[in-house]
Amino acid sequence: MRPLCAALAFSPGTFTLTGEPRMMERPIGPLVDALRALGARITCLGQEGYPPLRIEGVAPTAHEVTIDASRSSQFLSALLMAAPLCGGLAVRIASTLISRPYVALTTGLMSDFGAQVGPEGGDRYVVGAGPYRSPGEFHVEGDASGATYFLAAAAVAGEVTVTGISRNSRQGDVGFVSLLGRMGARVEWGEHGVTVSRGGPLTGLDVDMNAMPDAAMTLVPLALYAGGPVAVRNVGSWRVKETDRIAALAREMGKTGVRVDAGEDYLIVDGATRNQEVPTFDTYRDHRMAMCMSLCVFDRSLVINDPGCVSKTFPDYFERLQGMLRA
Repeated sequence: MRPLCAALAFSPGTFTLTGEPRMMERPIGPLVDALRALGARITCLGQEGYPPLRIEGVAPTAHEVTIDASRSSQFLSALLMAAPLCGGLAVRIASTLISRPYVALTTGLMSDFGAQVGPEGGDRYVVGAGPYRSPGEFHVEGDASGATYFLAAAAVAGEVTVTGISRNSRQGDVGFVSLLGRMGARVEWGEHGVTVSRGGPLTGLDVDMNAMPDAAMTLVPLALYAGGPVAVRNVGSWRVKETDRIAALAREMGKTGVRVDAGEDYLIVDGATRNQEVPTFDTYRDHRMAMCMSLCVFDRSLVINDPGCVSKTFPDYFERLQGMLRA
């Protein structure tokens, strides 16, 4: 929704962008405000600052803009990706930028495809005029976010090798591997992948996950297997994802009997106490909720409602997980 909004704002034609009900609740106002400041004609057809949107594509009337990226790095990434198509752009960030590694991933890929883009200081990015150019051949890495579930499972109960990612990956979620190491897992990097294995009982962890909000979710169920609380902080962006992930994780983890402390931008789970029930976990039509809660399987049998929601990013996740558990 967000990158397409920016791309269409300066493309010939009139467009309507809509989606499922939850999409209509996810904010897009900071991006719309920035695009309007550049001359874009965008109308919010429902609540101001949210989809659905009507876009009348026009040529930009300015080439410098300020944007608030405190709720999502996607607002900034969307602007940057569209910038070469509208004659270049200078973007200043008027807030704390969350998920900074995702922006670095965006600008790196843009450079691979011929764009002239780079930060000027910590709060300003400059993008030259297009066009994009194909590099001819391009290697697509595996999804580091999707890999976290299998790596976490290995830290609890076995050994897994994931190929297609590297220690030097641009993907910020590769940093999740080092967190498993801090908790006590064994980690061995190879040239084209990483092996994680159980190194003994896991320890608790208290960590700022602002740079890795998707991977942060995978830490939460590990509290069931850790010798101390798992605290995930600075993840206020969870509140405006596919669901309110802080509230959802607190509710679902509570079904296992653990102690949960949830705040506006943090979640702390202490697995020292628990029940022996077979929980039925709700997924809220959120792919990451389904995959995250599946990691409770090493503590008990469980039921997951609407497992098909993983089709958004990992359609055969449960088949892959089941195959790994059998092995």
